[in-house]
Amino acid sequence: MVHHGRVAGSSSTRGRQTVRDMILSMLAVGVVVYVGYLFLPHEAGDGVRVVDYRVALSSAKRAAPYPLLGPQGLSGQWRATSVEYRKDGEGNAVWHLGFVTPSGMYAAVEQSNGDHDAVLAGVVPKSRPDGSAAVAGQDWQRYQGTPYRALAQQAAGATTVVTGSASYEELAELAGALK
Repeated sequence: MVHHGRVAGSSSTRGRQTVRDMILSMLAVGVVVYVGYLFLPHEAGDGVRVVDYRVALSSAKRAAPYPLLGPQGLSGQWRATSVEYRKDGEGNAVWHLGFVTPSGMYAAVEQSNGDHDAVLAGVVPKSRPDGSAAVAGQDWQRYQGTPYRALAQQAAGATTVVTGSASYEELAELAGALK
């Protein structure tokens, strides 16, 4: 009797071998990837990229049409993460300096000679007044927004907003350091 070149049960055996071979191949690739991962250099720390803002602050102070403010005397636990001085679409001078606070939250100094309400709405979306605070002998208005809160004041032709997810206490510490 001729079986036409087929061995009984060979198709199911071949299917099991194919699945088994695929699993073994995936395991082999996984081992290679894991070993490669072990030998790749990893960065230590929390991944925060700290920037030195002092040169940008000095340059921006010369260019700004208002007294531009930057912090002095903050502890080393305040880590600057972003800095920018630019002109916006209306030609207003905009200063931004962002930080990771000692508690690990975000805080920023935002300053512009644009319209006070527009500046506030741009950096503290959906904000509403939340009282006032005396910081270093100056009155600041408190605002609660989503997701940020802020301290804001208008003086010398500019609106200064100290904003972020940080507590009002940390925002006041940053505001008090502005010179």
